Amino acid sequence: MFSFLLIIIYIAFISLGLPDSLLGSAWPVMYQQLDVPMSYAGILTMIIAGGTIVSSLMSDKLTRKFGTGVVTAISVMMTAIALFGFSISNSFILLCLMAIPYGLGAGAVDAALNNYVALHYASRHMSWLHCFWGVGAAISPYIMSYSLTGGYGWNSGYRWVAILQIGLTTILFTSLPLWKRINAIENKSENVATALSLLQALNIRGVKLILLTFFSYCALETTTGLWASSYLVEFRGIDSETAAKFASLFFIGITLGRFISGFVADKIGDKQLIRFGILIIISGVVLVWIPGTISLTALVGLVIIGLGCAPVYPSIIHSTPSNFGKENSQAIIGIQMASAYVGSTFMPPLFGIIADNVNIGLYPIYLAFFAILMIIMSELLNKKMRL
Repeated sequence: MFSFLLIIIYIAFISLGLPDSLLGSAWPVMYQQLDVPMSYAGILTMIIAGGTIVSSLMSDKLTRKFGTGVVTAISVMMTAIALFGFSISNSFILLCLMAIPYGLGAGAVDAALNNYVALHYASRHMSWLHCFWGVGAAISPYIMSYSLTGGYGWNSGYRWVAILQIGLTTILFTSLPLWKRINAIENKSENVATALSLLQALNIRGVKLILLTFFSYCALETTTGLWASSYLVEFRGIDSETAAKFASLFFIGITLGRFISGFVADKIGDKQLIRFGILIIISGVVLVWIPGTISLTALVGLVIIGLGCAPVYPSIIHSTPSNFGKENSQAIIGIQMASAYVGSTFMPPLFGIIADNVNIGLYPIYLAFFAILMIIMSELLNKKMRL
C-alpha cells in the first residue's frame, strides 16, 4: 500500500514540475503578442512566488485539517485551472489573475508532499522525488517548443500542459481513498499534535539556522541557472551557443546528481550529503572564478556546481523531522519552503542589478557568498543539534 502511494507521490511531483519552466520558454513570444514590456515576466513570477509563499506558510494548518491527499489533489487541480486560464488568456491582466491560483497551488503541495516523504520514506526516495520534479520541468519546455515551432501558438502549449495536469489531478483524486486508509492507520498509532504558529516554529532551537541555509541554497541555485549564460558570454567571451549548452548542463547535473545520490543517501546520511554537496558547490564556484583565457574551467565549474546542488535540497527536507521532531516537521517544512521561495525570487534579480551597475564578473563572488553562508549555517545547526 505504501509502495503504491509512493508512485502516486512521484506522479504528483511530476505535476509540480510541469508548470515551473513553461513561462520562461513561452515568454519571448508571449510578451510580443500581449504587447507588454519583456520585463513584465517579473510581475508574473512575483505574483506566483507570493502565492507560493503564502500557501507554504499555511500548509501546516491545511494538511492537519484536510490531510496530505486532499491538499495535494486540490493544489494540483488549482494549477491545472491556472494553466488552462493561461491558455485562454488574451491580456496580461488575465495572466496576473491566473497567476494567483498558480502560486497558491504550487506552495501547498510542495510543502505537504515533502513533509510526508520526509516522515514516511527513506532518504533515497526524497532524492528521487526531486528527480521526478526535474522530469516534469523538462517535459513542459519541449511541449511549448513543439507548439511554437508547429505554429500552434503559446496558448496551445499551455492548454496541452493543462490537459496533462488535469489527467494527473484525476489520478490524485482517485487515490484519495488510499490516503484515507493510510491516514486511519497512522492516526491509531500516532498522537496528533496541534498546529504551530509561525512564531512558535521560529522559536524552536535551530530553525533560524536551517532557514538561512535553505534561503542561501535557493538563492545560489536560481542565480547560477539564471545568469550562467550571460556570465559566460559577457565576461568569459564564450559564444552564446556553447554557453547555453553548458548552462543547461547545470540543470542536468542537478537532476542526474539527485538520481545518483538516491543510491547512496541512506548509507551516507542527510548531514553528510549536505556537507559534501556544499563543498562540491564551493569547488565548482572556485573553478568558475579562476581568471585566465582558458574558459574550460568555468564551463566545468558550472557542471560541478549542479552536481553539488543535487543532494542539498532533498537532504535538508528529509532531515527536518529528525532535527526538529516529527510533530513539528510540517510547520517547519512549510516555513522552509517560504524561505526557499524568498531566496529564489529576490536574490537573482539583485545580482542583475549588480551586473548592470557594477560588473557581471562578480558572478562567482556572489555565488561564493551564499555557498559560504550555507556551510556556516549548516555546520552551526549540526553543532547546536549535538548539544
